[in-house]
Amino acid sequence: MTIPHADEAWLAALQASGPQQTEALVMLRALLLRGLEYALGDRADRGLLEDAVQEALVKILQHLDTFQGRSRFLTWAQKIAVREALTLMRRRAWKDVSLEDLHPAGVEDAIPNVLFDMGKNPERRATQKDLMTLVMRLIQEELTPKQRRALMAIAVYGMPLEEAARRMNTNRNALYKLLHDARRRLKARLEAMGLSPGEVLGVFQEPHGPR
Repeated sequence: MTIPHADEAWLAALQASGPQQTEALVMLRALLLRGLEYALGDRADRGLLEDAVQEALVKILQHLDTFQGRSRFLTWAQKIAVREALTLMRRRAWKDVSLEDLHPAGVEDAIPNVLFDMGKNPERRATQKDLMTLVMRLIQEELTPKQRRALMAIAVYGMPLEEAARRMNTNRNALYKLLHDARRRLKARLEAMGLSPGEVLGVFQEPHGPR
């Protein structure tokens, strides 16, 4: 079997049964792996890329009926493979990190320096640190331990949602609701103190000079 060029040929081969589908999967696997090696080869090892391709093939077969032809079939398939590879890379990056490590007892230790103005405005930097300290204190005081772990992991330290859900033995929808409830409680406390979330976030946004 030669490599199909038309989208219809790919779909027909992958939807077939027996040797025809097997041959198509072998060819598609090789093409996806080559594409990942070109796109991500310097960021991931061969084993991770092979695992990503295997996961992508499963998803491609499961979702063949969703292919709408808005791009070429191989482009569509390659995007799925890239997403799987990036997910595995993010998961590996967090592999040895415990959620408890992202919930420090000391508020000051939990403040990421990246949020602060690294320029030459010490007054603005001091305001940022004061507000961030306040927010971290409210996180400690207002949220349940589960809400706190989720918010610290995802909103503060950037853990992927899927990884946090896996670590907490829950699913995306339940984690979304947990985060929504946590943010609502923080918003209510801020408003009771005369602050809005928008005002707090505004202190961390890049200042704009005259145009």
